[in-house]
Amino acid sequence: MRVLERDARISNLDLAAAVALSPSATSRRVAALEAAGVLRGYRAVTDPAKVGLGFLAYVTVGLSEHTKAAQEGFEAAVAEAPEVRECHNVTGLVEYILRVEVADLVAYKRFHTDTLGALPHIATITTYVVMGSPKDLRG
Repeated sequence: MRVLERDARISNLDLAAAVALSPSATSRRVAALEAAGVLRGYRAVTDPAKVGLGFLAYVTVGLSEHTKAAQEGFEAAVAEAPEVRECHNVTGLVEYILRVEVADLVAYKRFHTDTLGALPHIATITTYVVMGSPKDLRG
């Protein structure tokens, strides 16, 4: 799993060598992990700055109403917002943490005002601008 997490494009032959199994056994195990849903997919990892998304922020959102309808409405809205790359429903002082990627501060202000600010049931929005990521293991 760790080898695949580091390099999902590794050949079966190289993967087999890395895990000390035969290529046929390795292929069967990978297929079984895919069939069981352990391996949910493979993706390309892009450089956000090189695709015009050089501004990254984590945003916490607290809702003013703690109802199922308020949560479902919020979740539906952020699912449609391309700026939101991740949305996590969490415990604690707020209901959600968002990972937001946009071109720059101007684009973030537009998202903050026109998208988040236009949603009902939002009590608090707190933005944490990422200045650097010394460790990021997301694939």
